[in-house]
Amino acid sequence: QVQLVESGGGLVQAGGSLRLSCAASGLYDMGWFRQAPGKEREFVSAISWSGGKTYTDSVKGRFTISRDSAKNTVYLQMNSLKPEDTAVYYCAAKIRSNEFDSWGQGTQVTVSS
Repeated sequence: QVQLVESGGGLVQAGGSLRLSCAASGLYDMGWFRQAPGKEREFVSAISWSGGKTYTDSVKGRFTISRDSAKNTVYLQMNSLKPEDTAVYYCAAKIRSNEFDSWGQGTQVTVSS
């Protein structure tokens, strides 16, 4: 079973930065999702195994997704954080299909105003 291990969440003031990491057991299309209290999980960003990147509009210009293929690790650099970015962030991977079908345990990101 593929394991996705996330790290890097925490508490930061508005305008600050955090970097999330997700270590996988192989090279896959990977993504980040987030879920705020009382809201549905939403897509944040994704990177294909070949390096193609996508972002949701609300994070464009502030978040950057990248990967270290040698380490099978994907990163989400989050800059200019806003209180509305507060959520549990989940790493996901496309393992058995063209959908995100494997998920990490989640890491809390809290942005104070």
